[in-house]
Amino acid sequence: MKVCVVGSGGREHALALALARTADVVVSPGNPGMPGPQPSGHTITLTDLAPADVEADLFVVGPEQPLVDGLADRLRADKRAVFGPGADGAQLEGSKAWMKELLAESGVPTARYGTFDDLAAATAFLRELPGPWVVKTDGLAAGKGVLVTDSMAEAEADVVDKLSGRSFGDAGRRVVIEEGLVGIECSLLVLCDGTRIAPLAVAQDFKRVGDGDEGPNTGGMGALSPVPTVDDRTVDLILDEAVEPTVGALRRRGIDYRGVLYAGLMLTADGPMVLEYNVRFGDPETQVVVPRLDEDLTGLLAEAASGRLRTEPRFSPSSAVCVVLASAGYPESPRTGDAIEGVDDADGLPGVTVIHAGTCLDADGRLVTAGGRVLGVTALASTLAQARDRAYDGVGRISFEGMHYRHDIAAAHEEPAGEGPLDFDTIEARR
Repeated sequence: MKVCVVGSGGREHALALALARTADVVVSPGNPGMPGPQPSGHTITLTDLAPADVEADLFVVGPEQPLVDGLADRLRADKRAVFGPGADGAQLEGSKAWMKELLAESGVPTARYGTFDDLAAATAFLRELPGPWVVKTDGLAAGKGVLVTDSMAEAEADVVDKLSGRSFGDAGRRVVIEEGLVGIECSLLVLCDGTRIAPLAVAQDFKRVGDGDEGPNTGGMGALSPVPTVDDRTVDLILDEAVEPTVGALRRRGIDYRGVLYAGLMLTADGPMVLEYNVRFGDPETQVVVPRLDEDLTGLLAEAASGRLRTEPRFSPSSAVCVVLASAGYPESPRTGDAIEGVDDADGLPGVTVIHAGTCLDADGRLVTAGGRVLGVTALASTLAQARDRAYDGVGRISFEGMHYRHDIAAAHEEPAGEGPLDFDTIEARR
């Protein structure tokens, strides 16, 4: 079988490695860390061809923008098997206002919110909320269009910048303002074939650029899986109260959603609340979820693409930690072109895989930075503490000018916490 992965980042690199356990993989356009023979005997190759011009048995669309732009629709119109929603389903991520309306329609728990393109109305709504405040661009902003703040002045200034187009252009000219939620944040990736769903392992990512969750939001500075404080009962509650109703609402709108549904969640005292839905694999969550998969990822995604999802994903008991190495100036103004050293050394460590996210080769064939998030050092081990140690051992082997990363990824979870965070008796009583 031949699989075409669309994209060039860390998520696509992690997917390509997992798919290549059982299939030959071609990536359009890919990055220099991806190609080569694999231990399975299969290969990963890169192509400059557009996805529509690639011959493959299955297409897996990585980033959100091509999905919002209708790439999956065009490929399906050409009788291709595609894992990824059409443009109609991709509105879940393409428009946060549309997503919130769908949640309200389907009764999915989420934060109190309002949608605005008028500054006066937005400011008035902000002042009704107790804080903390969350201000989001309605459109796509590469994971950086969200402000969470305890400062009313900062929230108001952010609304001005977004509605004026200064922050994110047209993507920010409409904003969604939400009441901030308090609890444990986690991510659940769920495969969907249009009707049936199959959850993958729970992950947790770290959005803020600095240690201790300080600084601006980023696309993600690291991740871990499993999440010791999220148990199976909690996952079942998330599926029952959030994911199943969402898929049902999509079907009622005539949307045949075949792809991954990424639920970003806050586990609050009142139960799970949906922060956001994404319509593609998370980055860097994919880097810690798919390495733990004990199933054939190619087969799973092919089942979902065909509308016949039958296999229940199984995961190893191992733990995974990913630490993202970012370029100078990230996230505000990332610098590119800095030479990268030590990747092979880190990649040779037991249990460590270096995932390329923003790299390229310069005119002299040197590996250099080519984006804000440059590399993801992922490690597998029998415990989360061991995986964390291995990941940071790998990080210590790599260098490039201006390189920065968080030092506290998975630090709060070095030992399992036992039971999950939710008081189910209280939640049931409130319902």
